[in-house]
Amino acid sequence: MKPRISRELKRYNYLFGETNAAYHQMYLKVGLSDSAAMILYTILEHGDSCLLKNICRSTGLSKQTINSAIRKLEAEGIICLETSGTKNKMVCLTEAGRSLAERTAGRVIEAENQIFASWTKEDVEKYLELTEAYANALKEKVKNM
Repeated sequence: MKPRISRELKRYNYLFGETNAAYHQMYLKVGLSDSAAMILYTILEHGDSCLLKNICRSTGLSKQTINSAIRKLEAEGIICLETSGTKNKMVCLTEAGRSLAERTAGRVIEAENQIFASWTKEDVEKYLELTEAYANALKEKVKNM
């Protein structure tokens, strides 16, 4: 039996795709690949460095994609890797990387902050509550598949 896609799910899928396309266009405009932009964004979110495992969690990218992007960023002198503890790696921005991250991923963060600042506090909170509820419910469905 073919699964029925509700009108709401179609709309959600459309909006999800449009949002991803908008981010892709932003990343292109600042001159970065999606994966490089997401890595720099995550590092900025944590300061000037963060654990590699946090990049994996935050971006949702595969480890292979992250490792390929990190190798490229490291070869370009944008980031460096440091050992943190026995198993963890810290991904750190170099001076050139900090400048690049602020000019690129920093602009994306500014755009996102401007959007939330243009909404009422109640709308922001409701959006975040519903998004969190959806993500949590989806994780539960994954567990039960």
